[in-house]
Amino acid sequence: MRFFSVSHICAGFVAVLVGYTSAAVIIFQAAEAAGASPVQISSWLWALGIGMGVSSIGLSLYFRTPILTAWSTPGAALLVTALSATSLNEAVGIFIFSSSLILLCGITGWFEKIMRHVPASLAGGMLAGVLLQFGMDIFKVLDDEFLLVGGMLAVYMLFKQVLPRYVIPLVLLTGGGVAFFQGQLQLDNLSWQLSAPVWVTPDFSLAQLIGVGIPLFIVTMASQNVPGVAALRANGYQTPVSPLISCTGFTGVVLAPFGGFAFNLAAITAAICQGKEAGVDPDRRYLASVWAGGFYLLTGIFGASVVALFAAFPTELVMALAGLALLGTIGNSLSASLADHHEREAALLTFLVTASGINLAGIGSAFWGLVIGLLAYHLQKSVAPEIRKAYIARQST
Repeated sequence: MRFFSVSHICAGFVAVLVGYTSAAVIIFQAAEAAGASPVQISSWLWALGIGMGVSSIGLSLYFRTPILTAWSTPGAALLVTALSATSLNEAVGIFIFSSSLILLCGITGWFEKIMRHVPASLAGGMLAGVLLQFGMDIFKVLDDEFLLVGGMLAVYMLFKQVLPRYVIPLVLLTGGGVAFFQGQLQLDNLSWQLSAPVWVTPDFSLAQLIGVGIPLFIVTMASQNVPGVAALRANGYQTPVSPLISCTGFTGVVLAPFGGFAFNLAAITAAICQGKEAGVDPDRRYLASVWAGGFYLLTGIFGASVVALFAAFPTELVMALAGLALLGTIGNSLSASLADHHEREAALLTFLVTASGINLAGIGSAFWGLVIGLLAYHLQKSVAPEIRKAYIARQST
């Protein structure tokens, strides 16, 4: 019965709900840009759902850690424009090439070696910066849907201290109830149908592999896997990274012919399964990711039908739900990032750059926040003491 904890089930459902409602439309656009037919688009959803579900369940059970995988949302956004001049067969070749590079990074341990040099304070600052917008969105949509969002916020504040394990399920029920009575649940056109995999034979074009495959790899690693590892570390999980990266790369290679364009570690949705709202005992929060994996499998089996179901929820409900579910993680990440006054400035820079949302060379702000934070950190640790010593020596002479 401990496997059927309400907090675990709800955290898993909210994670999948937030992931699909925020980015599923980009998947449709990317598939259409590659020239995929409706049946092939359904296959993309099948491949992504099955891949994320199996990998999330398998990794979480094996490591007893809340590990959640996801598709590469920045990668999908890149493909929307990059695949317009390619055939679907060439697109599949690009997916296999990019996933092979991810697999190589995992097998060789290159990525883990780099991440070992990232201090916990900077990881916390990056995660807080990634999630900050979700916390702010609660109050951005409060003005538009005061009754809906205000009711959810009131329930959260009332029950957070009394029933912390059940506060997010109560918030979800409140939001769903208000949306239903206001007629905002769009369930009229919902129909259920199974998805089926459709094989597409890959075609490898050197120009496309370099021009699209390498950018897809870089964006996935820098904008998705880096904050994904930061989320794990910021929540106190020291799971070895290389097997996780290898698994996502291998999953992508296997499912690429069916539309699985890129798999990676989740950050935002994973944080929902890794925070206190997902369970009081951190050693059992992995069950939240297992449940999320189960919901992923359902989204794969039913494909577009489940996407339509998630789309039936009002946008304001999803935004408020995500923000409230992540409030604790945002606070804990900020606290961890600013705890050590020696590392505080570097962590603060990481947080601010990440929260700014800048995008340079097609790479998101999380990567650049980490780069600037690491530069500040190492300057303070190595260069600044030497400058002070030289200054003191000069003054003494």
